[in-house]
Amino acid sequence: MKAAFALALLPAIALAQVRTESRELLGHMGSRTAYMVAHGSQGEDGGWQLSGEYLLLPTLTRRFFEGERGPQLGATSLKEGGTPILFGRDATGELRGVWREGVFRGTRYGAGGQERERFELSENFPSMQGYSAAVRCQADSASIAYNAEGGEMKNFEWRAASCTLSGLQQQAMSGGLRLASGRCAVTLRDLGEAVRVAAQNCEQLCGAGVIEPLYVDRRGGCRAVRPEAR
Repeated sequence: MKAAFALALLPAIALAQVRTESRELLGHMGSRTAYMVAHGSQGEDGGWQLSGEYLLLPTLTRRFFEGERGPQLGATSLKEGGTPILFGRDATGELRGVWREGVFRGTRYGAGGQERERFELSENFPSMQGYSAAVRCQADSASIAYNAEGGEMKNFEWRAASCTLSGLQQQAMSGGLRLASGRCAVTLRDLGEAVRVAAQNCEQLCGAGVIEPLYVDRRGGCRAVRPEAR
């Protein structure tokens, strides 16, 4: 009986040990700046199943992907489409390359297999230790205001339809700025064309509301990327 009980627990233990993580990358897709967010789960062979999206700046063109990364050499193939759910839909392109030691480089192919452009993306982001800006702008139903001097945030307030984020404390972060209160955190990343401002784990402050990232351009204007219909 004990042996049967132990065997019954094995699937649950195996599921609990599945490794998942998310990675951000910045670089170029052809001649355009590209920012990627990839979510992955690691299999028993060490390979990764990946899904996510990337944005082309400055137009904020949004593309979604899913695929896999090999366990040893990091060979990676990602099918690309215009919606988050790609199953049963024709791909609009494919990213093929090698993702190793924090760098993903290769070639983007069109739907017919023709070579479109080379790309290179890195998990390393520019330092924002010297970042200074006075920002006050609105995008859709959200508004943001902050002052930063030499990488130090003097004040910060982000108002969305569901809540207000303010009074956050700055924390050390490599390749960006981070403000936090408990589990709720706001991160700023320098993407070259714009600064991306995003919130994570702020449900205790915002309830079921979702705060979409804002992109602050060099002139202090901001834009939001609306979520796609699923």
